[in-house]
Amino acid sequence: MTTLRYEVVDVFTDRPFAGNPLAVVYGAEDLAGEQMHTIAREFNLSETIFVLPPTAEGATYRVRIFTPGGEIPFAGHPSVGAAVTLQRAGWYAAGTVVQECGAGLLPIVVEPTGAAMVTGGTPTIGAEIDPGPLLAAVGLGPDDFAGPAPRVAGCGLEFPYLSVKPSAVARAACDASALAAAGFTDVEVFAWDPGTATAHARMFGPGMGIPEDPATGSAALGLGVWLVAAGLLPGDGESAYRVLQGAEIHRPSRMDCTVTAAAGAAVSATVSGHVVPVAAGEIAVPPFVG
Repeated sequence: MTTLRYEVVDVFTDRPFAGNPLAVVYGAEDLAGEQMHTIAREFNLSETIFVLPPTAEGATYRVRIFTPGGEIPFAGHPSVGAAVTLQRAGWYAAGTVVQECGAGLLPIVVEPTGAAMVTGGTPTIGAEIDPGPLLAAVGLGPDDFAGPAPRVAGCGLEFPYLSVKPSAVARAACDASALAAAGFTDVEVFAWDPGTATAHARMFGPGMGIPEDPATGSAALGLGVWLVAAGLLPGDGESAYRVLQGAEIHRPSRMDCTVTAAAGAAVSATVSGHVVPVAAGEIAVPPFVG
């Protein structure tokens, strides 16, 4: 039986059994996407990342990222987790590496301390959305809404952002059918504290096979884009902010972020955090069914 080597690491935490678990799979360059998806469903984590030889000039390595629901072009916690794991495995020294993924070539700064910072893809921001259907989809009402209006935003992967009052975050509970009826596969629910520039967030992604994610780096990046567009962070220069997530599902996580803006719009964003190894082993290669 052919097997592949893997590691499991916890991302956006400085201790094991917190943060967001990630499976890093090596040697999968001969696998079809269907086989990778099968392995991701077997791990049943929010994401599994497959490390592959680069194909683009200037890339250090290439990755494909799968949720239990399918392949996605980019995600923050797999990018940070894989970069630190490969550095620990001796693939390269600490410093700046370039990850090739579905969102393009993304620079990642790997620290010798077991942390990394990834710069997201090109920021995107959509039009304002009626908060009513999103509030209903997460079991909240009009009195829980904090504003400004929800919008879809992203830095390589987009999410709708729903700003609620601090007391509402813990009460949120996603109805997958209602969320799909509203036209979304996922939603970032958060409360913003302007005094500390901190968001208390929860990300529900039932349409991606993720009932609730402990830490969502890609959503943390897009939040910076939303915050600038909403006028809650400056429209020029670099601003730091923090996203706390996962406490409600006993996986507390911390993401330290920056967003750079010009003329009232975000032009780039970063997210960083620590990575802790927790397991390693081998997994069987699933048969390919064409």
